[in-house]
Parts: sequence; structure tokens; C-alpha cells
Amino acid sequence: MNRHAMTYRKSRFARIPFALAACLALSMPLAACQQQQTEQPPLEGAAIGGPFTLVNKNGKTVTWAQFKGEWRIVYFGYTFCPDACPLDVQAMMRGFNLFTKAHPDLAAKVQPIFISIDPARDTPEVVGEWTGAFGPRLMGLTGTPKQVNKAADAFAVYHKRGADTAGGYLMDHSRISYLMDPDGKPIAMLPTDKGPDAVAAELAKWVQ
Repeated sequence: MNRHAMTYRKSRFARIPFALAACLALSMPLAACQQQQTEQPPLEGAAIGGPFTLVNKNGKTVTWAQFKGEWRIVYFGYTFCPDACPLDVQAMMRGFNLFTKAHPDLAAKVQPIFISIDPARDTPEVVGEWTGAFGPRLMGLTGTPKQVNKAADAFAVYHKRGADTAGGYLMDHSRISYLMDPDGKPIAMLPTDKGPDAVAAELAKWVQ
């Protein structure tokens, strides 16, 4: 997704944005000032995210409202996924770990979350064991089909039972790692397809 930068029309000095004027006053590089002033989150204003009620590995209720004040990384998948989910979550969490090493204070404000779209097989125990393989910071959530569908719909996540195989049925689903701000608003999609370094860089770009 391309990021659109806002431009400012200026009439002499009267219309110079305050932040840009401050940069000029401090003799900061103009290019840096423009980037700081104009860049906006690529998912700003998107209808992504919303209230849900699910359960964690211990069977305790977890709501979206409980994460108020925290940055969140949200990925929807399923534990029986043969390839896509493990690869995505591995890149996501390795990137998060790199970000943690570089910015421990900021990383402490971020909660990575895995939400199952296969509640028939992904019990709380199964989800807890699967997410535990990627580190203690990753929270795994599941629920009833109705609860899972509500969460997936809130995040515009496509999911549907797919083909039957010898090892069990597959699930077709979106492959997106959302970065949400402390108010639960969408900020960006983490580039898990580009590897951990790219994920860490994207986190460093937005998490404050």
C-alpha cells in the first residue's frame, strides 16, 4: 500500500506550517522537516479494528478494550496451517524481537496478538502451545465461531474453510499483520513478506 504524503500550499511565510517554521528556526535539514511533517500512517482512517470478546490459553475472557493504551500487532491465522501462518508469525515475532533489542522501552508498550480463525480445532490449549513456540510475548486468542467471526469481520479479515487433505482441512484466509495504535486505530501493515528486518524497521517508524 502506497503512503500518500500531504502537501502544503504556502503563501510567503504566513502559511508555513508551525512545525516546519520551527525546523527552519533551529536550522534543521529541510528534507527531514518535510518528512516529519507530511508523512501519515498508510492505514489512517481505514475501517479496521473493533470490539471483540475472545479467550486466551487459560480460557480467560479477553476483550479488545483491555488493550487500551497499548500498541498492538494483530494477525489472524490457524495453528494447523502448514506453511503461511508459521512463516508470517515467525517473521513478525523475529522482527518484534529485533525491535525489542533496539528499543526495549518502546517494545514494552506493544502487544503481539494471534487470533485463530479455526475455533473448531484451535482450543485455548492448542493456541497457547502454538503461540508459545514463537516466544512468551505472543498472545494467542480463540473463541466460539460467532466470537471469531465478529473479530475477523471487525478487522476485514477473509476466512473460509478450504480443501480437505489427508492431514485435515485447510483454511483460506487473509495474511495481514496489522499494527494498531494505543487507541485501537489502524496504523500500518507490517511487511512480514520482506523479513524480520523490515518488520523491525516498520515498528521503529511508527511506535512512539
